[in-house]
Amino acid sequence: MKLKILLICAAISLMAASFVSAQIPSADALLPADTLLVFSVPDCSAMRGTMQQSPQWLLWNDPSMKSFRNDFTAKWNQKFVRPFEQSLGIRIADYLPLLQGQLTFAITGNGWGKSRTAAPAMVLLLDAGSKGNLLATNLAALKDHWTASGKGLRTETLEDVKFSVLLLSSNSPMPFSTVLPTGGNTGTAPAIYIGQYKSLLIMGTSEGVVGNVAAHLHGGANPSLGQNAQFAADKLAQFYQAPLYYGWFDAKTFLDGLSKLPFARASSLPVTMGDIMTASGLGGLKSVSLTYRESRDGAQVELYADAPESGRQGLLKMVTAAPKDANPPPFVPAGAAKFMRWRIDGQKSWGELQKTLEAISPSALDRLNAFIAIANATGQQQDPDFDIRKDLLSNLGDDWISYSMAPNGKTLADMNAAPWLFLFSAQKADQAALAIKTVASMASAASGSSGPQTQVYLGRKIYTISLPGAAGASGRAFYCTSSGGYVALTTDISMIQNYLRSNDGKTKPLSQRPGLVEAAQEVGGMGNGLFGYQNQRESARVLFSVLKNDPALGAALNPLSAMPFTSAGQGIRDLMDFSLLPDYDAVSKYFNFTVYAGNATSQGLDFKIFQPRSPELN
Repeated sequence: MKLKILLICAAISLMAASFVSAQIPSADALLPADTLLVFSVPDCSAMRGTMQQSPQWLLWNDPSMKSFRNDFTAKWNQKFVRPFEQSLGIRIADYLPLLQGQLTFAITGNGWGKSRTAAPAMVLLLDAGSKGNLLATNLAALKDHWTASGKGLRTETLEDVKFSVLLLSSNSPMPFSTVLPTGGNTGTAPAIYIGQYKSLLIMGTSEGVVGNVAAHLHGGANPSLGQNAQFAADKLAQFYQAPLYYGWFDAKTFLDGLSKLPFARASSLPVTMGDIMTASGLGGLKSVSLTYRESRDGAQVELYADAPESGRQGLLKMVTAAPKDANPPPFVPAGAAKFMRWRIDGQKSWGELQKTLEAISPSALDRLNAFIAIANATGQQQDPDFDIRKDLLSNLGDDWISYSMAPNGKTLADMNAAPWLFLFSAQKADQAALAIKTVASMASAASGSSGPQTQVYLGRKIYTISLPGAAGASGRAFYCTSSGGYVALTTDISMIQNYLRSNDGKTKPLSQRPGLVEAAQEVGGMGNGLFGYQNQRESARVLFSVLKNDPALGAALNPLSAMPFTSAGQGIRDLMDFSLLPDYDAVSKYFNFTVYAGNATSQGLDFKIFQPRSPELN
């Protein structure tokens, strides 16, 4: 009997816990309808469980990475974590257990675009789940430290939720005053509103926004993000099968608001910001959605742009691929480190580019036409029939291919000099290649370098074009040829030669790489006009070698690392001792390859990336 009672009590407790958790609505039910940008992890516990089995997590925790990992962690804690903790009087480790339910960051309109003094506001939502008491304890400690440090703080109750308002100033311990919008009138001191409702942390930069969230917690009638028609449509179409995280951007509202700002109508500009957005095609963009999913088969990222075909023009129209075959052609070798094939109509894209330039800046189009006229005049000195529009621009096809091989060497320079080949189809490929040679003659003459030279290889003409500054020891040159309906260009003549002899049957094609076809199905196949591939295993091999052996790499990385609390000269190299990395073969099993594909529909543009899990991890 006692056991029965205990079981019943346990069941009731579990039901109660589930009921309390269910009291916290999802992000789209809490955020206001004028949300411009949202990034949300719906379930941190599920995210954590999945990510701990990901190749990246397993790599980081591999025993062979221990020396590198411990060294980085110690430096990171010293340079960033401890100063941050000291400034706010907290321990980050005390907050990590709070990541149980949703974690959401959003930027809301907050009247932006409707008032000259209004600014967007930020809001952060965190559901601590069963750690609600720990959340309350941590917030109380934060409040005590803030007031003990002599900083301004007041308390407000909004929609029955009590908020502590942290008043910020230019000498705040963190650069809040420079990165946070005030969410109110110009001249208003920036502030952070922090409140707790059950297990939910609400943090924001505007009273109106956090009050709106609090109202939704109590069934307020104010429209929520979920009632935003554009978000609702994107949620139904994109946020299916519970992605680990998702992002959403209200492009139309943001771009419309941007075009109304004072600088957008400055008299010094020949056109308004609205004109630029219309001509470029961005005006036809409604929203952008991002999702991330992971399974035992691999990880997938999907980016979707809601841009109806009826309003697609400018840049959006130029990048839209036709639903045609984008398989790796037989001449692309299996050893390729990277490959991309894009089926866009070159002639139509050229026409769209001219229309865009004319709409944005007629003078820019005039300069382009003047250059073409000069090129024609120069070319006609050698060939009276030369016409760059006819021979090249109106000769462009709808097939664009690029691929590269893994670089040789152990330095950053070697890595950047990986052999590559770029090809585009043309109705008359020989004529297009000759046109490129003619235009190159102009550039050679202007730079003082020798003009293009011609050699014959397997019956095909290869034009050698000296690049500016190549007169010294570097001997750099650009090579161009035509074959099989394509014009091929590269800076490595061996790539041209391999391409010309690729039909000898001795080159294994990339299309036969094990697992490629199966991975392609995860991104919609290879028949939608855009497909790409990257051999991450070989790229990582080279990267490991470069990181461990090239001392110049530190100088290249330092400019990328400007962050709060860092002093001048600190950079990534200061945090990471790459000499402590293990031999690559010890961790190569964590790397595989990646495929991506694009698909254009009447409603929008879809782009997917898939990284299949390495067979050695299954």
